[in-house]
Amino acid sequence: MKTVQLNKNKHDRHRFDCGIDALNNYLKIMASQQAKKDNTRTFVLEDTNCAEHVVGYYTLTMTPIDLTLLPLKLLKKHQNASSGGLIARLAVDQRYKGNGYGEWLLIDALKKLLMASETVAFPLVIVDAKDGAEYFYEKYGFTAFQDTENKLFITISDVRASISD
Repeated sequence: MKTVQLNKNKHDRHRFDCGIDALNNYLKIMASQQAKKDNTRTFVLEDTNCAEHVVGYYTLTMTPIDLTLLPLKLLKKHQNASSGGLIARLAVDQRYKGNGYGEWLLIDALKKLLMASETVAFPLVIVDAKDGAEYFYEKYGFTAFQDTENKLFITISDVRASISD
């Protein structure tokens, strides 16, 4: 399995349905526009039997870090940091749920951000979890920001350690 960048002429975005309108609509309407403006990159996992069908997707970009929301230990360590990698969206089509694709997409996104951090340094990966999804990210080592339970982070050093294991 591998992800490829979303291609609006190849991938059937309108077929995709993860059950959350905001995530469906982003893929259908906004993802290609945001990529063209160099604001985000959306990667899709294609169905091996029909490459036009999107199994799942994630969107990556950069985001400012509010250092005041970090634990004191990290605040001191990263006091000069201004941005982090952001997994802005991650979703799996309902037809493919329960097959581990969400985990696979998350690990793929983390690998891409880790590679990016080797060229342009940033200390954290941040995720904006949709309601109820924060537990999914916590299983993989993400921690909620103080006072913001659906916004979570993991350090690049933790990503590096877990991916090299």
